Amino acid sequence: MAKAQAGAQVSVFDCDILRSAFIKTVIEENIPEDKWRSVAALLISDFTGSDDVDPDLLEWIVRK
Repeated sequence: MAKAQAGAQVSVFDCDILRSAFIKTVIEENIPEDKWRSVAALLISDFTGSDDVDPDLLEWIVRK
């Protein structure tokens, strides 16, 4: 789905895990909606080991 770094791919399964982790974090830490993108970007960046975050993946993770 989304490219991580130098040809590595983030699988559909990994995307689902990232989204679930994001939703759980938002609920448990009561994160306001205006901070969602930065939280999701940090999750993606930590997972991929790259500062380049795929905008489509980011959009998919933060959608309601």
